[in-house]
Amino acid sequence: MANIKREDRKPRVERDAFERYVVESKNVVKVTEGGRQRRASVLVLVGDKKGKIGYGLGKSKDKAIANEKAVNTAKKNLINVPIVDGTVPHDVVGKHNSTRVLIMPAKKGNGIIAGSATRYLLSLAGYTDVSAKIHGSNNKLNIILATLDGLKSLRTAEEIAALRGKTVEEIGGTPNGK
Repeated sequence: MANIKREDRKPRVERDAFERYVVESKNVVKVTEGGRQRRASVLVLVGDKKGKIGYGLGKSKDKAIANEKAVNTAKKNLINVPIVDGTVPHDVVGKHNSTRVLIMPAKKGNGIIAGSATRYLLSLAGYTDVSAKIHGSNNKLNIILATLDGLKSLRTAEEIAALRGKTVEEIGGTPNGK
């Protein structure tokens, strides 16, 4: 191996297939006898628009470090979700604490009809036509966790048929989860 000086090497470019979205970035203050202690809290979503999605929460004294922690946590918490023709295979309800998120398939061309952080989460997952309704708390973290709960429980017709040891036609479905 040739002896190359550090300055002569090409800088390492990190190839990252994930897009990220900062849902919430806030400064929090804890008042103590010694004064106010300031900290930052960042909530981030990451996704590859091909069926992988994750969330992360980072906390630190510096906002940039908190953001980096949140992204690293999000990449560790990735889940795979099924996408059938740009939408979800069936209706599903996700629950977390007092928040309920109803996720429904939509016709091609409708786009993503959802509110708050659910819209960004579904977009980063790779859905193009989906409808969602949020009931209960409007806390962004609760909404994200409820949406992820619903997406985790999605199954395609092929997966259900395989679990039952039958073909898709025998269970009354059509291929690709329709």
